[in-house]
Amino acid sequence: MTLKEAQGLVDQWINTTGVRYFNELTNTAILMEEVGEVARIMARKYGEQSFKKTDEAINLPDEMADVLFVLICLANQTGIDLTDALNKNLEKKSIRDIDRHKNNPKLK
Repeated sequence: MTLKEAQGLVDQWINTTGVRYFNELTNTAILMEEVGEVARIMARKYGEQSFKKTDEAINLPDEMADVLFVLICLANQTGIDLTDALNKNLEKKSIRDIDRHKNNPKLK
């Protein structure tokens, strides 16, 4: 699935099953909640925190998909083509960081 297809599928779901988009501020708050859930899992799975019994049913792929879903909602609401945005972002990074990481002694 392409990003454009994903944006279309999310829009279709929102306008049928979801009834309508939450406003942009609400979706931004939801995005922060979802990113926090990913951070919680990462801190426990790859960091130094331990899991609690209530964490047994964690599902990192599902939580990452929640982040992506809400980000796509925000892109749709604000008229952003994520394919175009990602391509431009990668181009910017390629120009800006052409030697930056190669010359970083911390990455050797």
